[in-house]
Formats: sequence, C-alpha cells, structure tokens
Amino acid sequence: MKFIPKALSLLMLTAVSLTTFAQKIRLTEGDLSVLKGETKLNVLYTYDSLGVGKFDNEDDYIAKKVEEYNKKESGRGDTWAKAWKSDRNRRFEPKFHELFNEHGDLKIGKYKNAKYTLIFHTTFIEPGWNVGVMRKNAYIDAEVFIVDATDNSKVLAKLTVNDAPGRTFGGYDFDTGTRLAESYAIAGKKLAKFINKKI
Repeated sequence: MKFIPKALSLLMLTAVSLTTFAQKIRLTEGDLSVLKGETKLNVLYTYDSLGVGKFDNEDDYIAKKVEEYNKKESGRGDTWAKAWKSDRNRRFEPKFHELFNEHGDLKIGKYKNAKYTLIFHTTFIEPGWNVGVMRKNAYIDAEVFIVDATDNSKVLAKLTVNDAPGRTFGGYDFDTGTRLAESYAIAGKKLAKFINKKI
C-alpha cells in the first residue's frame, strides 16, 4: 500500500517539473542591448489574429461557447463572453505586469516618457480544462516586440514566448481565467529573467 502514495508523489513532481520547464523564450530578431541603461518600458497588450484551442479565430471559439452555455442556461453564455474579454485587463495583464516587475530590473507600466515600448501580443490561447479527476493544462503563445515608443513600427527586437503554462499548485484551478492568469504570470516572470540575462 505504501507504493501507491510514493508513485503518486513521483507522478505529481514530474508533472510540476514538466509544467515549470515547458516554456520556451527566443530572441528571433534584433538586439536587446538597446535596453541597457533603461529603467522603464511602456507596455502594450494586443490580441488580434488570436487562435483559441481548436479554433484559428477567437470569434468562432466565443460563438461556440456562448451557444453551448446559453443552451444549458439562458444568458450564461453572454455572461461568459463578457468575462472572457474582461479577464484580459482585469486578471491577465495585471499578473504579467506584477511578475515581470518582480523578477526584472526593467519595470513595465504606462510610462509616457519611456524611450521604448514592450508590446506583448498573444497569438494563441489553450484554455485547458479541469474536472477534478482529469485535466488539460492551459497555456499561451505570444510574440514580444521592443519598439520605439514614438513609432511602434520601428521594431528593435522581437521575441517569441511559447507554451507558457497555466495551472495552480494543488489543482484547484477549475476556472479558465484562473488558469490563464497563471500563464501570463509565468510568461511575465520568465520574460523578465530572459531580458535581464541578455542585457
């Protein structure tokens, strides 16, 4: 009987390890050395051309979920759709912001006088699911652009963030927004550390 708890513990540690180290960040264009000596970056979040789960188009995903939820309970889908959009500035962006600033020398925020802007463009969301005994972890992919604050078309560096995992310790992340907030938190933390190393 002692074997089962040990096996479960080992399995849980393995799952946590895989989740922790799955994320990949790469510098694909330009040079981050332009950020040397800077202390603040303006920040902008974008979500255009966003794929979600099996859907290439976020609008198609939203339409399907609204229809499904409204069939179960009138108005539930419409409420869900509003939360899906509002979670961005209510939960996701604050988590990214908080963890980036906590783990990096550069601070991001709404700095009008900053020389450069960091654009965090989410390209894909896997919402995941959690039904207690079974789960699929959430994750996000993104492109990150360091641009001239006076002209966003002047890209000085481009990075990719792939597979930023979203789950909470203990597995009580039954809410999609909770899982994805963790994805943004992990992305912010790891991106800040990556930029620190490069500059």
